[in-house]
Amino acid sequence: MPEAIPPVFRRAVIALSGSPVDNTIVRLAIEVTRPPHSEVIAVHVVELDWTQPLDADVAERSEEAQRVLDMAEGVAEQLHAKLESVLVQARDVGAAIVDEAEAREADLLILGLPYRTRFGGDFAVGRAVTYALKNAPCAVWVVREPMGKESQ
Repeated sequence: MPEAIPPVFRRAVIALSGSPVDNTIVRLAIEVTRPPHSEVIAVHVVELDWTQPLDADVAERSEEAQRVLDMAEGVAEQLHAKLESVLVQARDVGAAIVDEAEAREADLLILGLPYRTRFGGDFAVGRAVTYALKNAPCAVWVVREPMGKESQ
């Protein structure tokens, strides 16, 4: 049986949420997009409700958003890789991530998924992952954190 060749992607968009799985998806994206002609774009979306304008100043959340992006840049630096970080304000996280992947002509979109259960014990995938799986024009990888890391 011939040896399988691992996929190599030229441009990956990764969706950062501030959860522990972010570190894993940054490392994974860097591993599968090897330089010199590849890019990793880390996107963190600040979701605004309908009562706020899209250009609202989200200063109270910017410290958290900056921490998320700084973590990704730090991991990339440790691995001697380049990473572009992007902060987006949007009404819907899933749509914003897919829009960014489309605009960047990404061939891979990676989302992290915390291990969470809903009331009643059903596993919850969430709206953003579901939206990305249905609508992204590129390959979509979902990386779920291990069981037992749940932070409800």
